[in-house]
Amino acid sequence: MTAESFPVPSPTVPSPTVPTPAAEVSPEPEMLTGSGAIIRTLELLGVTDVFGIPGGAVIPLYDELMTQDKIRHILVRHEQGAGHAAQGYASSTGRVGVAIATSGPGATNLVTAIADAYMDSVPILCITGQVFSTSMGTDAFQEADIVGITMPITKHSFLARTAEEIPAAIAAAYHIASTGRPGPVLVDITKDAQQNKAPFIWPPKLDLPGYRPITKAHGKQVQAAAALLAAASKPVLYVGGGVIRARASAELLELAETTGAPVVTTLMARGAFPDSHKQHLGMPGMHGTVPAVLSLQEADLIISLGARFDDRVTGKISEFAPNAKIVHVDVDPAEISKIRMADVPIVGDAKDVIADLTVAFVEAAAGTERNTVDWWTYLNGLREEFPLGYTEPADGLLAPQFVIKRIGELTGPEAVYAAGVGQHQMWAAQYIKYERPNSWLNSGGAGTMGYSVPAAMGAKVANPDRVVWSIDGDGCFQMTNQELATCTINNIPIKVAIINNSSLGMVRQWQSLFYDGRHSFTDLNTGHGTQMVPDFVKLADAYGALGIRVTSADQVDDAIKLALATNDRPVVIDFVVSRDAMVWPMVPQGVSNSFVQYAKEHAPTWGDE
Repeated sequence: MTAESFPVPSPTVPSPTVPTPAAEVSPEPEMLTGSGAIIRTLELLGVTDVFGIPGGAVIPLYDELMTQDKIRHILVRHEQGAGHAAQGYASSTGRVGVAIATSGPGATNLVTAIADAYMDSVPILCITGQVFSTSMGTDAFQEADIVGITMPITKHSFLARTAEEIPAAIAAAYHIASTGRPGPVLVDITKDAQQNKAPFIWPPKLDLPGYRPITKAHGKQVQAAAALLAAASKPVLYVGGGVIRARASAELLELAETTGAPVVTTLMARGAFPDSHKQHLGMPGMHGTVPAVLSLQEADLIISLGARFDDRVTGKISEFAPNAKIVHVDVDPAEISKIRMADVPIVGDAKDVIADLTVAFVEAAAGTERNTVDWWTYLNGLREEFPLGYTEPADGLLAPQFVIKRIGELTGPEAVYAAGVGQHQMWAAQYIKYERPNSWLNSGGAGTMGYSVPAAMGAKVANPDRVVWSIDGDGCFQMTNQELATCTINNIPIKVAIINNSSLGMVRQWQSLFYDGRHSFTDLNTGHGTQMVPDFVKLADAYGALGIRVTSADQVDDAIKLALATNDRPVVIDFVVSRDAMVWPMVPQGVSNSFVQYAKEHAPTWGDE
């Protein structure tokens, strides 16, 4: 889609997500300012929480926010924090998250979160202020073409120049963000549009030419996929984040148990299928389990459900799964055959397609003799030979894997875990057991450092009765820790676990493995040696949080239990861990996933609990 000024509402097909209560239809529409129309539209769409920070171009909107009590506004300390908070809110609930920023740098500070949401298919609505319409294009103070800037990283970007355009623009943005493949949508609104008055017409008539997401799959394609599945001797269900976005976990469980096929869940799909289930092989990819990686590599049929064959999963694409036929299910037709050619392409919503595929499989398998015994014997052998484990650090410091594992064990599967990016992200994906969807939040596609704390904050606002952990690194934490002030002031008691190896750990690991141990500019001096800059415990105290430092294994459980018992303020635990700990397994970038010999050579490094 192209970004454009939203047209005056015309009598076309209304969005199915726009409520149409009869009580709201009036022969004489109420006159509202554009700012009032923004608030009223959000209310009617069911929005109850927004994250933002005011500035000159959104002062009219913020002035009106003071006069109402239906929408809770969380005042963040940085616009990037607002965007990630909206992501955490959305990813933990499936509801659209909302972020507000002013023009110029306020809007551009949202760009990282918008790009992140675009990569990971997170439904967020970003509302930005713009300079007066008469000043646009003159390089006015704090003017930036945020519509143009965000065109490549949004599903659509709207520009509203008049008060009349606002209800339809926001309603359309909400609809686009939450339907089809979810994603971010931006609505840029000029200051005069916010100040001027216009009749508030509800529901608006939405004019969205070309936007017709396909949700119902073609029956013949589903039948073809079912036939392949019924005939396969080495099938694998390759599950991506699209299954979570489609709320299709129950349907996935039924398909897996009906077919008996092994299941692998990508980094974005952790929790889509219970870790405790006997058919779950774990996470595939660069840091995936050996059974998960080799099940894909040696399969004769891969059923891809809401996954996109990204490079971290496939490794060297020309050598990925050479003997497998591919069934690719995705709501976004642009993803199908983009990287790996699909033998059976299926465009549709994962929830509906998986349910249809289960029914079709039962029909296709009737009267046939399926033999997957040898396949399961092989995969179970890999489970026994290559268990996920780690070795204790030789320097006497904490093993980060142990810390993260204990957080998961003491907290349980009903919590929400939001990770930053790096080694701690991979350990959190590996060592916490995920039993339900929407319990694992992370920046997968973009790999955004600084994601964790504000995302956890947003998740806690959306899920006040759940424990929410931010599992962060000492590098990531320093990028967005100012949102602890937001948490303290707004009574958002998240728990933050800093896996402090005093370095940019994942970069350091690559330097150790591929650059002869030349650790160029990766030492952060946050927890080792005589320097401790900053002191995270003192920083936590300065922000009104409870700060705890843990340096030995016998302190780990007590610190976690204290954090779980503290709900009147945020908690920050500084876990000082070994900087030499590495994420294993690891398939080097650009290498084939056929690495059985490589795995055997490195098995002692992974350890065996």
